[in-house]
Amino acid sequence: MSETLYLLSGKEIDKKVDETWKILEEKVKECRKCPLSENRTQSVFGEGSKKTELMFVGEGPGADEDLQGLPFVGKAGQLLNQIFAAAGIDRSEVYITNVVKCRPPQNRVPTVEECSACNDYLFAQISLVQPKILVTLGNTPTKWLLKTTHEGITQLRGKCFDWYGIKLMPMFHPSYLLRNQSRKVGSPRHLMWQDIQEVKARWDEIRQAAKQ
Repeated sequence: MSETLYLLSGKEIDKKVDETWKILEEKVKECRKCPLSENRTQSVFGEGSKKTELMFVGEGPGADEDLQGLPFVGKAGQLLNQIFAAAGIDRSEVYITNVVKCRPPQNRVPTVEECSACNDYLFAQISLVQPKILVTLGNTPTKWLLKTTHEGITQLRGKCFDWYGIKLMPMFHPSYLLRNQSRKVGSPRHLMWQDIQEVKARWDEIRQAAKQ
């Protein structure tokens, strides 16, 4: 039996990927898998370059994000922008999302059930972006993806894990830094600065290698 092999061009592949993104975003917008959807203004899908080697995952939307429909636009997001700028990272060149796509009441930590409800969406985003480096911001995304319960972000930050072939690098969440203003050696802000510099250095290496 003869078979015909159809090869998709680069533009056709990009079109298929774009269509998948649109379908995924629509699913998140209409999602009613958990009670978080009942009190949201809107879901917060994600933002940034969908063709990047560097992806950031936070915990969940806050009040400002819930109103604007974009991740990291409140005070924590403003601090993250400052950290990016200081490290030489253009926010438009990375992709940013959260574990849960709807705001937990009073900005509490999302439950296991809530994270599970959004898990397919998060994994689909990671699969579509195909990052080389995945930065988890804070306890929730770090422990969720690494499936660890006995170690927190304080023990895990500053390390690089092999996660399905992706370099997973945990860092403090910007909201934690807002509560810890000290810049002394060993302080959360000092450690965050070390971590983001390491992320930037690894990202630069990957992009430089791609040019050769």
